Amino acid sequence: MAAMIAASRAEAGCLHYSYGEDVLDRGLIHVTEYWVSREALAAHGVTAHIKAWRASWPELGIGERDLTLFEADDGAPI
Repeated sequence: MAAMIAASRAEAGCLHYSYGEDVLDRGLIHVTEYWVSREALAAHGVTAHIKAWRASWPELGIGERDLTLFEADDGAPI
């Protein structure tokens, strides 16, 4: 995971990339990503490091995934 985070954060267009384990559902990992555009996100999806990461899932016991894409503005304190 550390290698995936480092490689993703180094990509053009990556504003934020992190993993976090759910404190109430052990083993559930939340992935949070912020990209400058859908094009940058699409480019991320075909990088060598993401292909290698996905190929490693069976040996790591990673199974299903549920992806949700949200669009947001630049954000402001609330």
